[in-house]
Amino acid sequence: MTAVIPPARPATGPLPVRLLPRTEDGERLHALLWRAGPGWRMISSAVLGGGIGERAWVLNAQVSHGYRRTDADRHLADLAGRAGVGGAGVGLMTAADVRAHGRAHDGGVAAVATAGLGVRGWAAAAPVEAQAVPAPPGTVNIIVAVPVALTDAALVNAVATATEAKVQALLEAGFDCSGTPTDAVCVAAHAPRPGGEVHAFAGPRSLWGARLARAVHRAVRTAAVP
Repeated sequence: MTAVIPPARPATGPLPVRLLPRTEDGERLHALLWRAGPGWRMISSAVLGGGIGERAWVLNAQVSHGYRRTDADRHLADLAGRAGVGGAGVGLMTAADVRAHGRAHDGGVAAVATAGLGVRGWAAAAPVEAQAVPAPPGTVNIIVAVPVALTDAALVNAVATATEAKVQALLEAGFDCSGTPTDAVCVAAHAPRPGGEVHAFAGPRSLWGARLARAVHRAVRTAAVP
């Protein structure tokens, strides 16, 4: 597989993502890259860099609709290296065209979302047999940056809040679903500093959770209905 990545477009906005076009197996694809830099802790369900820990970048890469590679983490790491980033980071995938992303911010919280809703449904659906081939990459991907430090519990709380806001946005946009089977989320917060404040809550009625919810809600609405 060949992936040719030309120089990225300049990053702008409160969560400055760069658009990286590339040609892969003859197909024109794109990715979004956020160079967060040092001083960030992230929680993510991503295939690359998932879990909780210090991360310096987030890559949301578009792949083909017929994607069947089983080494998605290696693929993402290779794309990140070609884009000029290294070290610990987060890699997401989607079959959606990431150029049609939604962006929003509220009170210092910034969110970027991509949404491809061709395969969607409700989380508590009837049982299905396990698939021998992995499901397509996540098609509703959410990246959020919170400009304060959060405890581990608050980071988990933030993921729940972002997911609630996503579902609200999808319903308001007219989609009868809670998402797709492979959605992914990444919430970034400042790393705690000695003597600095660390927030213990990020639910939708907390100060920073409410701002996160509003930012994610608007970003997903924009991405779902471009």
